[in-house]
Amino acid sequence: MESHAEFLRMVVQDDTLPDALLRGEWQTAPMSDKERAMLAYAVEITVDATRVSPATLDGLRAHGFDDTGILQITMIASWFNYINRMADALGVGR
Repeated sequence: MESHAEFLRMVVQDDTLPDALLRGEWQTAPMSDKERAMLAYAVEITVDATRVSPATLDGLRAHGFDDTGILQITMIASWFNYINRMADALGVGR
C-alpha cells in the first residue's frame, strides 16, 4: 500500500491525498466529487461486486462518466482486485 501512496505523492506533488487514503479516509479525502464517485464504485466492486446496481451506474453517469469510462473503471478495479488476491495467496510482500 505504501508503494501506491508513494507513486500518488509523485503524481500529485502533495502528501495530503496519499496520507488520507493511507488512513482509510477516502470519503473525506481532498478530491473532486467525480473522483469520489469513481472511488466509491471501485470500493463497491472490491467489497461485493454483486451489489452494483443500475442506480450505481446511473450515479457514475451523473458525474460525467460515459459507458466506456465505467467499463474502464470496472476493468482496472477488477484487475487490481485479481492481482492483489493472487499476491496475497502467494505471500508476495510478506
